[in-house]
Amino acid sequence: MKKVKKIKIKINGKNIFIKDKENLSKILKNFKIPIKKVAIELNREIINKKKLDSIKVKKNDIIEIVHFIGGG
Repeated sequence: MKKVKKIKIKINGKNIFIKDKENLSKILKNFKIPIKKVAIELNREIINKKKLDSIKVKKNDIIEIVHFIGGG
């Protein structure tokens, strides 16, 4: 049985361990993040949501997820 390599990343200030070379789309789905209602920043760069499937997260990456809140 092959052992899955885990890496540490940071999401909204919390250290998280995930599978190595996981794509950003899958991570967001695993955390049940409503992609249409958030802005996503990876290492201080805003991410185009159309590219989530192609972006592989690396060790020590920092992800910030900001939820949009309506109101007035």
